[in-house]
Amino acid sequence: MEMFQVKYVLAAAKSLNFTKAAAQCNVSQPALTKAVKTLEAELGAPVFHREGKKILLSDFGRSLLPHLQHILHETEATRSLADNFRLLNKVPIRLGVMSTVGPVRLSRFLAKFQTDHPGVEVAVSESSAAELKTRLENADLDLAVLNAMDQVRDTFTVHDLYRERYVVIFPPEHRLANLNAIKLADLTGEPYVDRLSCELRETVMEVCRNHNVTLYARFRSEREDWVQAMVLARIGFAFMPECSVTLPDLLQRPLIDPEVSRTISLLSVPGRPYSPATAAMVRSAQTFRWPG
Repeated sequence: MEMFQVKYVLAAAKSLNFTKAAAQCNVSQPALTKAVKTLEAELGAPVFHREGKKILLSDFGRSLLPHLQHILHETEATRSLADNFRLLNKVPIRLGVMSTVGPVRLSRFLAKFQTDHPGVEVAVSESSAAELKTRLENADLDLAVLNAMDQVRDTFTVHDLYRERYVVIFPPEHRLANLNAIKLADLTGEPYVDRLSCELRETVMEVCRNHNVTLYARFRSEREDWVQAMVLARIGFAFMPECSVTLPDLLQRPLIDPEVSRTISLLSVPGRPYSPATAAMVRSAQTFRWPG
């Protein structure tokens, strides 16, 4: 059974006239009639009864008609899906984002990407860096945004996006509010809100130990919003990447002496072909004017 035969039968069933059906399908009447007869021979039963120039659906034809309509509908839906895929329309990109990556810079990029490619859908999910790498390897994600540490650059294709400093956040009227920058030594003995999900947490703690800075953790959380809320509630200060601060009432100052920073990158699996939409996002990320 060929698709043109399905279309011819459906057109003939609608008009009950081979000549009209042929005109609708933009073919000659003999060609349409021959195609219908060939299909009937293949199926082993007549689809139409001929009464001179008039045709009527047979009992078999009436029972066959819903199946042919379904075949045509599914074929058109499949073709539309393929066209959309080729044209980047309605093709979701599965983007994983490390939970400690703030939305400030990334949201601006995604907004620009949506403007340039309005037909592309982006599904964003948050996870730890370790889980994102596993999901990338298992093809559960197309791309991931994270801090590319350790041997990540030997395992994945890495496109560096931007570098961000770590800052010290504290509530208004804090004793350090008059400083333009915070030295680590300024923080010794200060009540502290511990960000347990921070991938640089151990690095920061080691720096503190090396500089004989003692921190007293009064609150610990894996959630960035809870950490900021507790800082604003005057539980203590916290270290955060500068683009992760979302509460406008919080004060932030760059951490200096020593400075701590990280590089946020876009990761994919080497050798795995990109979909057209994913390829467009990678190109956009490489050409986007990331602040900083």
